[in-house]
Parts: sequence; C-alpha cells; structure tokens
Amino acid sequence: MALMITDECINCDVCEPECPNDAISLGELHYDIDPHKCTECVGHFDEPQCVQICPVACIPVDPQHTESRETLWQKFHRLQRVAG
Repeated sequence: MALMITDECINCDVCEPECPNDAISLGELHYDIDPHKCTECVGHFDEPQCVQICPVACIPVDPQHTESRETLWQKFHRLQRVAG
C-alpha cells in the first residue's frame, strides 16, 4: 500500500525530508506522496516515518494503491537498483 496526504495537511514541511524514497513533494495545495515511490518505509524502517512525525495525522493508507508487504519489498528493491 502506498500512503497519501489528505487535505488536512498544514504544509509544515516535516514529512518531506523524512521520506527515504523521496516520494513526498510539495503539490499545488499541500504535500503529495508518489505512490510509485512509496514503500511505507519497508526496507528502511519498521514504521512509515512521515506518519510518525506528522503533527496533524493526515497520512492514511491510500485505498487506490493497496499493496501487500511482499509487493512493497519488491518496490523497495526496484527503487534501490534505480538509485544505486
């Protein structure tokens, strides 16, 4: 599953630098998460770092991008090959 940032985002800028996959960027109205890069921090951390640090709890699972833990691991490995 990928995560998403809802309209409750206050653009506080704390989530973007925490993302190990560079999946978070500033959109037109608030920060957005690229579902093709989001692994929910699988391969990096035990918990999604953006969710842990968000002061307004506006980062739920994106129901349009559901993925199994195995799929997230595969995405992590694919992204590491591209970055490396």
